Order: sequence, then C-alpha cells, then structure tokens
Amino acid sequence: MGITGIGLLYVGCVLLMNGIATIQKSDAKAKAVMNFFTGGLYVALNLANLAHAVFSGADISAYYGIGTSMLFGFTYLYVAFTDWFALDGRSLAWYCFFVGVNTIPCAIQSFCGGDIRFGVIWLIWGFLWFLYWLAGAFKKIKVAAGFVGAATIIIGVATCWIPGYLIISNLW
Repeated sequence: MGITGIGLLYVGCVLLMNGIATIQKSDAKAKAVMNFFTGGLYVALNLANLAHAVFSGADISAYYGIGTSMLFGFTYLYVAFTDWFALDGRSLAWYCFFVGVNTIPCAIQSFCGGDIRFGVIWLIWGFLWFLYWLAGAFKKIKVAAGFVGAATIIIGVATCWIPGYLIISNLW
C-alpha cells in the first residue's frame, strides 16, 4: 500500500498544480514539468511492480493494481506531452473518457471487496476524468475553466494528497 500512498501524494500535487494552472491560464510548458515527473514516477513504479509480478510468478490478482495505476501514469504523461508540444487535446480527452469508464468497475470492485473509501474515491476520480473528456473532446461543449480548475484542486487534495499522505504515514 506504500507505493499507492507515494503515487497518490504526487497525484495530489500535480492535480493541485494543474487546477491552479487552469484557473490562472498558466504557461502549458511550465505545467508539463510536474506532469512528466508524476507520470514518470507512476510508470516507473508500476514497471518495477510488473517485473516483480512476472518474475515471481504472481497470480493474476497482482496485475490489477498495476493496470489501474498505469491509468494514472499514462494520464499525466499524456497531459505532459500534450502541453509540452502544444498538441490538439482531443485525443487526450478521449483517453480521459476511456479512463473514466474504467473507474466504474474499479469502484464496484472496491465496494464488493469492502473498501468503501476507495469505492467512493474511484467514482469521484471518474467524475473528474469525465469532466476532462467533456471539456476537451467536443468543440461545441464549453465547460468553464474555473469550474474544471476548482474541481481538479478539490478532488486532488481530498482524494489524492490527503489519502496519499495518510497512507505513507500509516494513518489510513
């Protein structure tokens, strides 16, 4: 669970920064840096976990956490590359749709496994990814940047930064 806490702590950081950058309309390249760090951290940790699972002969359940965590790693790397290279964000938005859909069975699995906190958190994350999809996939749909930024900050702090800190502090 410690790696989950470390990852969530940095996702909380990057969501806070991304939310503020959205509200303040900050330079996209400046925002990309922390997204590279956070996405890279998630991918590196999960590649190490994947190698361990493969070489230790772990059963299929070991791959669930790796696969769902990679949703985060790729999200932040995708944001970083989109911002750094000033790419059209519509494909990123559709990736957010994909991730948002995946949060539904993740929430169900958490609830069925008795982890109500993470069941609720998965649903909240799903809302945020769907919000990014709506804000970015359709040119005719306008979602206020202030709303997207505020939602990103609140959700990042409440569902990532605080739980991540509590997990690594052994208080969760």
